[in-house]
Amino acid sequence: MFTGLIEQVGELRFKRLQSSLLTVEIRAQGLDEIKKGDSVACNGVCLTLTDRKKDMLTFDVMEETLRRTLFKEMPVGASVNLERALPANGRFDGHIVQGHVDGIGVIRSFSREGQSLMMRVAFPPEKAFLMVEKGSVAVDGISLTVASVGSDYFSAGLIPHTLEYTALKEKKPGDKVHLEYDIIGKYVKKMLEGSSFMTKNSSLEEALREW
Repeated sequence: MFTGLIEQVGELRFKRLQSSLLTVEIRAQGLDEIKKGDSVACNGVCLTLTDRKKDMLTFDVMEETLRRTLFKEMPVGASVNLERALPANGRFDGHIVQGHVDGIGVIRSFSREGQSLMMRVAFPPEKAFLMVEKGSVAVDGISLTVASVGSDYFSAGLIPHTLEYTALKEKKPGDKVHLEYDIIGKYVKKMLEGSSFMTKNSSLEEALREW
C-alpha cells in the first residue's frame, strides 16, 4: 500500500521490450533502503524491484500492466514519481493508494490561482461515479484532493510543494497521466451493486439515497 506522497523524482534511463515483458531502469538517488523484492510505486504503478546497482533501479512490467499504463510510450529521459511501500509502523498521510492504475487521464488545462495552480484532467465519463468533490484521487501516484467534478473531468489544486517535488511540474495540456480512483468508492459501488438497494434501473446515486 502507498499514500500518494512522492519521495523522489527519478529518471527513466533504459527500457527493453522482450515479448510481452518490459524491463525498465530508473535512476534514483537517496532511496538507499530499497532492496531487491521491494514494492515501489513508479508514477503510481506498483512494481517489484528486480535488481539494483547503486542508484539504478530495475523493474519488470508485465503485459497486463502495459495494457493499463503509459510505460510502453514513456520515453527514455522521462521523469518518474517514486514512492516506497508504506511500512506497517509508518505514519499514514495522503490517502490509500494501491498502486493499481485504473486508467488514463488527459490534462486539459492549468490555471493560476495565487501561488498555486488548478489542474483540470479529463477522464472516461463512465467513471464519474467514483469522483467525489473533496475526495481523493491519485494522479501519476500523487495524492490530490478533488476540487470539483464535471461529467468527464475533475480539477485539483497543486500547491508549490507539489509542483517542486513531483514530475507534474513538467506536464503540459494534452499530456496523459495515470489515474487511480479512491478504493473506498470502488468498494461502496461493488457492495451496492450486490444489494437490493441497487437494481438494473437505478443509478448509484439513487441507491445511496435509498440506503
